[in-house]
Amino acid sequence: MKDTATLFDEVIKLKCRTIFTDKTKDYGTAWRILRVSSLTDQIFIKASRIRTLQQVGSSKVDEGIEPEFIGIINYCIMALIQIEMDGLDELEIGEERATELFDKYAEEAKQLMLNKNHDYGEAWKDMRVSSLTDLILMKLLRVKQIEDNQGATLISEGIGANYYDMLNYAIFSMIHLSAQER
Repeated sequence: MKDTATLFDEVIKLKCRTIFTDKTKDYGTAWRILRVSSLTDQIFIKASRIRTLQQVGSSKVDEGIEPEFIGIINYCIMALIQIEMDGLDELEIGEERATELFDKYAEEAKQLMLNKNHDYGEAWKDMRVSSLTDLILMKLLRVKQIEDNQGATLISEGIGANYYDMLNYAIFSMIHLSAQER
């Protein structure tokens, strides 16, 4: 089996980044109009649909679970970009700049994942996709609470750390799903 860093890169570069750049070509960076809380809600919708599909076992819309995880990953990166660009009125940042920012946050997520994998011994490999989905939903509820508190926390990491974790949980889920397809 390939190492986790290689699998991470395959998910990001072959699936998520391609969709992000193609949609940027089609729509520009219209998503820049969204507040971070709106991106949180978009991720919540996708994670909720994944959980429903996992519980029900079928769908009536011709899209499976994988596109929803890709959406979670891309929305997490968009949210991280929005946090960085908070207060900037510039909505259209251009395809090249958007892709640079995508790559920056994907690489930061990868480095965080590698550090955590070192400390946790790649425990994610023994987890179920359904558990990773539940962790994403839990992180979303945390982010919503932090957003409702206007970003104030007493002991917790900020929302950015939660977006990185959700992004990485979605990557792990994609790796598991790819392995199941083989």
